[in-house]
Amino acid sequence: MTRPFADPRIAAIYDGYDPSARPGLLALRELILDTAASDDRVGKVEEALRWGQPAYLTPITKSGTTLRVAPHKSAPIALFVHCQTSLISDYSAEFPARDRLDGTRAILFDDVSEINPMRHGWLISRALTYHL
Repeated sequence: MTRPFADPRIAAIYDGYDPSARPGLLALRELILDTAASDDRVGKVEEALRWGQPAYLTPITKSGTTLRVAPHKSAPIALFVHCQTSLISDYSAEFPARDRLDGTRAILFDDVSEINPMRHGWLISRALTYHL
């Protein structure tokens, strides 16, 4: 079940996504929120719009770097991280050749079935605690 949106503008963004991509984008949203809730160091996650995309920030603890969820020019579903972090390179070292990547900025998915809560949760956890 999808958590309610605090901001109707963000709900509208998700509603505007291609119906075939929406389940995957929402699954990534839930994985981010679940991962944050499971780690007391993260604190409350703020869902905001950055560059017109849903973004997930840790404004109270400042423990993490921003995550974004949106379609990508090369895939209907993508999980974006800040490109100047080591997150994607650390991820690809931990899980070599497991996913399609866009340089240091995103993991790309063609279908919701490609989202692996353990593997992608690993990356999300590290992003949410990147500054600790």
